[in-house]
Amino acid sequence: MNRGSAGAVVLVAHGSADPRAAATTRALARAVAAARPGLDVRPAFLDHAGPRLGQVLAALASAGHAGAVAVPLLLTSAYHDRVDLPAVLAEARAAGLRMPVRVAGVLGPAGGVVPAPLLAALRHRLAAVSSGYDAVVLAAAGTRDPAARATVAATATGLSDTLGVPCRPGYASAAAPTVGEAVAALRADGGRRVAAAAYFLAPGRLYAAAAGSARAAGAVTVAAPLGAARELAHLVLARLDAAPAPAPPTTSIMEFPGRVAGVSVQ
Repeated sequence: MNRGSAGAVVLVAHGSADPRAAATTRALARAVAAARPGLDVRPAFLDHAGPRLGQVLAALASAGHAGAVAVPLLLTSAYHDRVDLPAVLAEARAAGLRMPVRVAGVLGPAGGVVPAPLLAALRHRLAAVSSGYDAVVLAAAGTRDPAARATVAATATGLSDTLGVPCRPGYASAAAPTVGEAVAALRADGGRRVAAAAYFLAPGRLYAAAAGSARAAGAVTVAAPLGAARELAHLVLARLDAAPAPAPPTTSIMEFPGRVAGVSVQ
């Protein structure tokens, strides 16, 4: 893709009742804009916070943008990515949006490959709180989707390879093991100083639950969410550059193909 042809980029977060989550999304939008001067980067939310995606797209069209790319700020391709986002785009079309919109892949693994910037961001967040750990739990929100959980497990494996210590996934909800159970399992296997890496983009209820579970089980430290990490900003741009062609303006929700599995970043 010609980098100058993006028109505008919308970072689409799920949204949270915790105001820190929206603030983190806006900070990431600023980091992406700083990494590529001249790019119009705007945050949008599917729930809880505003502005909503449809509002942002309508504003971009009114401002004369020829097209936009929506980048889902999600670490797995589960319900919000496969159902919520296409539904919102279909609603925007029904409301009269005619500007072409391309949809990029989520920020997590694709095709069995864990993006290098994602691993780097996780590693740097851990390094900011501790260097004396001998095992790590990758603390994630949780999902009932087995394919999405497989990508979390792949990230845990990649992080283990990068750090040179055992790493297991743990979940705050909807899946097993819990973060605390994963910490306990690593301690039972001989881990004396187990740390928790945060597979979260922003703080909120589930991150707090994961952190509390880790500490209650004996974790020595819990990393902060990925937030506006420089590596994450570069990953957003990689997903932007790999976004597929837009769906035709008349596409219905059942026909909407605007999905890309992602691109590995070496």
